[in-house]
Amino acid sequence: MDNPARNIRLDIAYDGGDYQGWQRQASAPTIQGEIEGRLSAITATQVTLHGAGRTDAGVHAVGMAANFHTHSAISCPQLKKALNSMLPSAIRIFDADNMDSDFHARFSSKGKCYRYYLQTVPVQSPFFRRYALHAPVALNFNRMQSCLDMLVGTHDFSSFENTGSRDKEAEHGRGAVRTLYTAQMRQYGQSTYAIELIGDGFLRGMVRNIVGTLVKAGENKIKPEDFAAILAAKDRAAAGPTAAARGLFLQKVFY
Repeated sequence: MDNPARNIRLDIAYDGGDYQGWQRQASAPTIQGEIEGRLSAITATQVTLHGAGRTDAGVHAVGMAANFHTHSAISCPQLKKALNSMLPSAIRIFDADNMDSDFHARFSSKGKCYRYYLQTVPVQSPFFRRYALHAPVALNFNRMQSCLDMLVGTHDFSSFENTGSRDKEAEHGRGAVRTLYTAQMRQYGQSTYAIELIGDGFLRGMVRNIVGTLVKAGENKIKPEDFAAILAAKDRAAAGPTAAARGLFLQKVFY
């Protein structure tokens, strides 16, 4: 009789610049597809990898978590070493651990932390072009923080939700209501900043849509009271543009 299936968690970091997001696609490179292919080769069976979320094309991760089930006897240290020897250098496995059978990277998650990086410099270094939004004009960070303060707490975030985020006809579930515990600006050096959001969950495109609207506030094109009205409108058309994918990092998943 086969041994019981093991449930293994992977802690993953990746540069998403050359990938069409996390979710497996038949005709495009994705993070899930790359890792599943190597896992299947290592374990000699077809593996399905469950991620904590589905980052979009071009989005990066410092702390993505994922899990899969296997009957393979390979040890977790050996698995990590084998994966890192086979994966492209843009994807790295920092840890592999045996978990309880009921652990699920997505459904067991208690929340996530995202950071969106931007640089306020006249000319951006080409070495940062893949990892931070370039804002060539000075931004009003006090105004941006005032807007961020409004997001803390439990709100309906429909104004920052992309189409296809969820089944809007579903009778159960929480709809577009999410809780943000932290929404703040962080400064790194003289010209690099991060918008950090920590919450119990995020809608599709939510972080990038919030950032795109915040940048408009930083450019003094909308006032804090306008931002409050956008949040209250529950209408994506009321908010600003979607910020570029390259500045967004999934920083951590909480369990």
